Amino acid sequence: MSELFRNHPRTWRDSRFCYPVVSRRSRGLSLGVNLNPDMACNFDCAYCSVDRSLPPVAESVDEAELERELGELIDLAESGAIWREEPFDRTPEALRRLNDIAFSGDGEPTSYPGFPRMLALAGRLLDARRSQARIVVITNATLFQKPAVSEALVALAARPSEVWAKLDAGTEDWYRQVDRSDVPLARVLGNLRDLGRRRSLVIQALWCRLHGQAPPAHEIAAWIERLRWLRDEGACIERVQVYTTARKTAESWATGLDEAELERIAEGVRAIGLGVEVHG
Repeated sequence: MSELFRNHPRTWRDSRFCYPVVSRRSRGLSLGVNLNPDMACNFDCAYCSVDRSLPPVAESVDEAELERELGELIDLAESGAIWREEPFDRTPEALRRLNDIAFSGDGEPTSYPGFPRMLALAGRLLDARRSQARIVVITNATLFQKPAVSEALVALAARPSEVWAKLDAGTEDWYRQVDRSDVPLARVLGNLRDLGRRRSLVIQALWCRLHGQAPPAHEIAAWIERLRWLRDEGACIERVQVYTTARKTAESWATGLDEAELERIAEGVRAIGLGVEVHG
């Protein structure tokens, strides 16, 4: 099972923009859509699993090609044919389902100028096949202040969908060490609050060791207070994902936590009345 979760290549056959993975957080098959094939991102996470030493598969998005690739992948998944392919033929029966189309990839998906158009495209492809799969946007929440992005995410709530929004830190110091972005943590928090008032959010938090040191207790406490603040400010938090690294990280000194450590973090979330799931 762990091998399936560690095996997340963003390539499939001759595809350049879409790829299938068995996802531990989706608990099933997730069809990834990469809107950042040039590997550009406004975060430089120490735990990132994107190998930026490799050349990009494309410099820009070919939307017609993306539509073809995604349509073929949905058909492969809905027909069940994908379970005869390596490595998916080793997938346990309980996970043999198409759970979602996930906008993730090699950077921040909402930074792509055609992001709203691609959300609409994914919806049309699912509807044409009468698929029950969700659309999931995996995002660092740095661009929700842009009207085109926020309106697209609010409109997405009309169909089965989730926004998995990153909040990896409670303090600016830990945020700078882990996410290494020039975007202030305050903007991320404000964006989460503002969008969360308009549609539900799933907060995703990856916790890891830095140079062998686990996140300090005061950092976890500060992060939990951020979650409390978001809730009290009217943000609808559907649940919180507490997880750790599963694959090779950008920095060798960013390493995973064990299940007991993750559970202790999750207990703090439960203590303030929010739902939480743990993925080791």
